[in-house]
Amino acid sequence: MSEKVNYNPDILSCLANLSSDEVFTPPEIANAMLDMLPQDLFKSSETKFLDPGCKSGVFLREIAKRLNEGLREQIPDVEQRMDHIMKNQLFAISITQITGLLSRRSVYCSKDASSHFSVTKFENSDGNIRFRRIEHTWVNGRCSKCGASQEVQDRGDDMETHAYEFIHMNSKEEKELRDMKFDVIIGNPPYQLADGGAQASAIPIYNKFIEQAKKLKPQYLSMIIPARWMTGGRGLDSFRCEMLHDKSIREMHDFPNSSDCFTGVEIKGGVCYFVSDSQYKGLCTIYRHDKEGIRKSERYLIEEGDEIFVRDERLLSIKNKVVSANNHSFENIVSSMRPYGLRGDVFTNPNKYELPSMSNEYKPGYMKILGLENLKRKTMYVPKDYPLPIKNASLGKWKLFITRNWGIGSLEDIPSTPVVAGPYELCTETFIEFGPFDTKTEVENVLSYLKTKFFRALVAIRKQDQGSSRAVYHYVPMQDFSKPWTDEELYKKYNLSEEEINFIETSVKPMDIGGENA
Repeated sequence: MSEKVNYNPDILSCLANLSSDEVFTPPEIANAMLDMLPQDLFKSSETKFLDPGCKSGVFLREIAKRLNEGLREQIPDVEQRMDHIMKNQLFAISITQITGLLSRRSVYCSKDASSHFSVTKFENSDGNIRFRRIEHTWVNGRCSKCGASQEVQDRGDDMETHAYEFIHMNSKEEKELRDMKFDVIIGNPPYQLADGGAQASAIPIYNKFIEQAKKLKPQYLSMIIPARWMTGGRGLDSFRCEMLHDKSIREMHDFPNSSDCFTGVEIKGGVCYFVSDSQYKGLCTIYRHDKEGIRKSERYLIEEGDEIFVRDERLLSIKNKVVSANNHSFENIVSSMRPYGLRGDVFTNPNKYELPSMSNEYKPGYMKILGLENLKRKTMYVPKDYPLPIKNASLGKWKLFITRNWGIGSLEDIPSTPVVAGPYELCTETFIEFGPFDTKTEVENVLSYLKTKFFRALVAIRKQDQGSSRAVYHYVPMQDFSKPWTDEELYKKYNLSEEEINFIETSVKPMDIGGENA
């Protein structure tokens, strides 16, 4: 008979996540974040910690363990020591009533901090882990504090408002928190809020937690957040600029695959956690965690002339060589989203576009529309005199259509089969276009360029999820398309080293698919 194994898992590592936007932090990740802090903080009876987006209490619980050990000599009596730690050093604002109860149970061993079951008895039931129901402040259908949609979030008194207290404070409340002089603000804030737009449309909210935390002026700030801010993200331009130019960020851990941090959770673009030190100004130590292991580099988060963070340091030297050799970007011949003004529902809702003459078959004097229906490519035909929502100069010329969403945001991404489109062939928003060109030969040469590993390695610098808007082609250099291109020619043209070539060759998958005609 095999020996019985006692398995006693940490309950906080077994919690199901609230959603992909409100993710519980595993204890090992919480401890990895605490490891970034100076450990002397846990030997001081004066250090104050705040978790402003508390869900499970894991950060406070792990901090309490460290303080309990660190203060053993200063406060020998264990009951006095824990009483001091709980009442004077650990504070949190929970995101919902339920997470407040859960957090108090994790930290105080009782959901009611005033009960005799609590490891430290407080005069109030919340203790230092409070929850207050906050209402949004609606102005023209949006919350003036967080940008939430009134249509989505204004759901009555019996429903959760998702008006998180930390980012909805007034100036008086903010001053009260600031006067508490927290040494460390640490946590895992909510990530985004549905905004009432298209399916899965949402506004990021984690940035507001970081911005509010900075107002409280802690010496150390550490949070784990989605990593999409590094290169893009809706409404994150000013936040990204501030973060990338913040030289107080001492250490950052970058996970392109969110499952490496949160098991079974997919967050497009991955996640990262960092620590900033208000008394530090210098290079950031960056750890990239991917399937190849952990790589360490020391650099500023942004280089001169850039506006994003280049996540894979191995692409930096390649990008710099390309940028210094070529002032013209391929981005200039990439269309914006919806190049002809046609949404994705043009086939299922033609009356919306006043297309009563749409046909399944070609007729003389008609032009072709390429789109998607039931996840399959489809073509329809409309008269050439149909007034398109957007007048596109490429309508009568040659171009290449490529799906707007492809891959997951990795060097291994391969786009769906591109389409060589001729005059009076157009597309819905499912595609973006490269062009226009005067001849089919030029478009075919563009396709040869797209198929190179060189091209897709440079796209990967900015492409962090499935989206491939015009901006992801920013670092791809423009070429002479009177001829086709190969990787060998491009490696030589940009003087790539053997090491750089080997990196591209081993990291980027070959693209064997050709193009098809529209």
